[in-house]
Amino acid sequence: MTYQQPMGPVMIDLVGQSILDHEKEKIRHPNTGGIILFQRNFQDVKQVTQLCHDIRSIRKGNILIGVDQEGGRVQRFQEGFTRLPPANTYQSFGKEAESLATTAGWLMATELLQCQVDFSFAPVLDVDSGVSEIIGNRSFSQDPSQATQLATAFRNGMKRAGMAAVGKHFPGHGAIAADSHLELPVDKRHLPTLQFHDLLPFKALIADQIEAIMPAHIVYSEIDDQPAGFSSFWLNTILRDQLNFNGAIFSDDLSMAGAAFSESYPKRAQKALNAGCDMVLVCNNPDAASTVLDSLPLKNNTLRQHRLEKMRATKTTLTTPLSQSEHWLFARNQILSLLNN
Repeated sequence: MTYQQPMGPVMIDLVGQSILDHEKEKIRHPNTGGIILFQRNFQDVKQVTQLCHDIRSIRKGNILIGVDQEGGRVQRFQEGFTRLPPANTYQSFGKEAESLATTAGWLMATELLQCQVDFSFAPVLDVDSGVSEIIGNRSFSQDPSQATQLATAFRNGMKRAGMAAVGKHFPGHGAIAADSHLELPVDKRHLPTLQFHDLLPFKALIADQIEAIMPAHIVYSEIDDQPAGFSSFWLNTILRDQLNFNGAIFSDDLSMAGAAFSESYPKRAQKALNAGCDMVLVCNNPDAASTVLDSLPLKNNTLRQHRLEKMRATKTTLTTPLSQSEHWLFARNQILSLLNN
């Protein structure tokens, strides 16, 4: 029997559209568990499919490949992929809204699965409050109930295609104007306010067995003094114990300014893992990624492996190339028509 490397707790990125020699060693590193792809890693469908194949061949074991492919402003792969509308588009279509969101989730997932990508970091579960430019139209709605319905529909489409989902940004980024990519935002609302507003989509999708959650790099100062992604209170007391979430927890990118309160990357990674994250992301800083990989202890975690295994793609529901699929063509035309309305 061939030995299969288990997945480590770190997700890293790549510099370009093919794998450099020194990146091969990172992919093989015991602490590597995933690769996140960006627009710079993408040329076309053929190239990115080969890149995913090469990543898996080099690892010689289990590894996750993810990408941000929400639609709207956040869609890393475009040429040869259906251009998806922003999440807040669907709410304008009345009785058809949920069906359209389901179709979009299926379409997004199906196109990625054809390229050997395991999952997209979607759907966004933040409830927009009209003040956050970084969230804004990435949210399905300003109404918690409607945001829940449409995010659930989008996730159902992903699931139907054979893709796991990652709900983000727990416990809610929609009421903060500051961008956690650039600074550490502070939300001064109290827990009951969050529980009856921002947390509602998370509660619903957790009850529906969503596979993963990504916490926000935000300090909810009236509740806990740590950013949510580094907070045992948020990740264990609330997410695990109160909401009964049993899936994987992915940190947001540790290179973001919202994570920089802890001075070194190894300390950021260890703190996030200690708080309850199963996998930490270190992006856009190759030296930091190497340092984190080498600094973390080498130890297998059976529960973490079990959670992360559920993020691997199942076999795509299509048995023919996309160009020959009437189901794909119908879904594509239906979603593209939304951009023209």
